[in-house]
Order: sequence, then structure tokens, then C-alpha cells
Amino acid sequence: MRALDGAGLAVGVGLGAGAFEVGGTRPRQLVDMPSFPGDLLDPARSHGDVLVQVAGDRAVDVRAAVERLLPAVPGWRERWRIEGFRTENREEGGRGLARNPFHFTEGFGNPAGDRETADRALVRAGQGEPDWAVGGSYQVVRIIRLAAELWDKDSVSEQERIIGRRRDGRWLDGAPTGEEPNFAADPEGRLTPLDSHVRLAAPDRRDPPPLVRRSYSYDRGDGDTGLVFSCFQRDLAKGFEAVQKRLAGEAMAKYLLTTGGGYYFVPPPGDHWIDALLQA
Repeated sequence: MRALDGAGLAVGVGLGAGAFEVGGTRPRQLVDMPSFPGDLLDPARSHGDVLVQVAGDRAVDVRAAVERLLPAVPGWRERWRIEGFRTENREEGGRGLARNPFHFTEGFGNPAGDRETADRALVRAGQGEPDWAVGGSYQVVRIIRLAAELWDKDSVSEQERIIGRRRDGRWLDGAPTGEEPNFAADPEGRLTPLDSHVRLAAPDRRDPPPLVRRSYSYDRGDGDTGLVFSCFQRDLAKGFEAVQKRLAGEAMAKYLLTTGGGYYFVPPPGDHWIDALLQA
């Protein structure tokens, strides 16, 4: 994200597969986001050649910036749009935290420092990507509708067993938020169920998934509430896709429906990547 001068806003840009011809300048793993088990992707709310994210402290300022942006790029056609927000947005221990529509605090799995964040998220030299893409990042966006009314019928203790954490982030085996749970001491899942979200997503907490999350809640009205899931990684196969495969059959699946989103590549700082795009 880059600051917009004098506006208190920031903007980020990601490039979809359609922005490139297949060839040497296209990031190696950049394709249209596939449909995973349980997804029901709406083509009108999926993919796109360019992803533009505008963020700020006040929704009214973000909306005004978006309305100014669209006429500035007359050759573009808006494919889809969604507004998100971060309830109880804050930073603790170097991690950005927020509460999602299921009443759980998110963000504890992210790294606490810039160095580890860069290690998980930024493309390195020598990993088979075009030279211009080094220092950039693969971004995954998924619009996930949450069955909040059904979820709220469950007891808090049942919800916590489905997630694998307490609502405030503490572990079910008693480990505090800042420490790692001992899943090996619970092989049958009596404390933390084997099909809980956190246990499937990261079965070895000493070796966390190589990605960084930054998600938002949304509320379109008429019961359509959910999560604008967003994550960044240097390798899609080892990051998001590996986690998504492990989550197949998780206890939380019946409360989730992914309806849109896409894969994008966030260019590195500077403008040298524009030449690669023009050559596509």
C-alpha cells in the first residue's frame, strides 16, 4: 500500500493474469484463481486484470477517492467492488489484529517483525520468477460469505472448538496467545479437535504457513455478511494453496461459502515493472 499525498489514504495495486500474455514477463504462478471444494464463484465477482485497493480511516474518504479514481482511467471497466472494514482494528506485539464477524480475533498467526513478514511475503531472486517481479508478492483475495446466523446458534465453547482457539486468541490447551500450543501432546484432538481450523491450517506451529494475512469484514445487508480474506506470499503453492488443501473437510466448512475474488501479483516498489507490463 502506498500513501496518497495529503489525503490520509493509501492505495495498493495488483495485476491479474489477464494483464499479461503468457510468456517470460508474466509471474510464474499467476493464473485465474481456481475453484476449491465448497466454492461457488460468481464470474461477475471474480478475477480481473487489475486489483485496486483503497484504504483509509474513514469510509466516506475512501468512497470519495474511488469515485475520483474511476474517471481518471477511462479505459478501465469496473468488474466488481466490495467495501470492507476492520472491527476493533489494532496492533499488539507488532501484529495487526481485528475481530471478524464470527466474533474471533484474527491476526495472531502473522509474523511480528518486518524481516519475517518480508521472508513470507516477498518474491526472492532465484525462485524462477521474472527479474522485474523480485520484491513483489502474490495476493489472494477471497469473498467469503459467512453463515453468521447459523454460527450464532452454537455455544461459544463449540465455536472455539471449531476454530481451535478462544475468542481472544488463547489456545485451547491453556497456552497463552504469545506461545505455541503443543499439538503433539494431544494426538487424538481431545483439547484441540483434529478438524479445527487452526490445527488443519498450521499443524506444526513451529513451521507456520509462509503467508501474511490482512483480511476485512463486509456487510452488504440482507444477511450477506462475511470476510474479504486477503493474504500475501512469495509462493502460491507453498502458501495459500497448501493451506487450502489442508482445510478440506474442516469443521467450519458448513459455515463458509466463497463467492468471488481472485489471484493477483503486487508489483515491487518503484516503476520498473511497468516496462514488463507494456511488453506483455
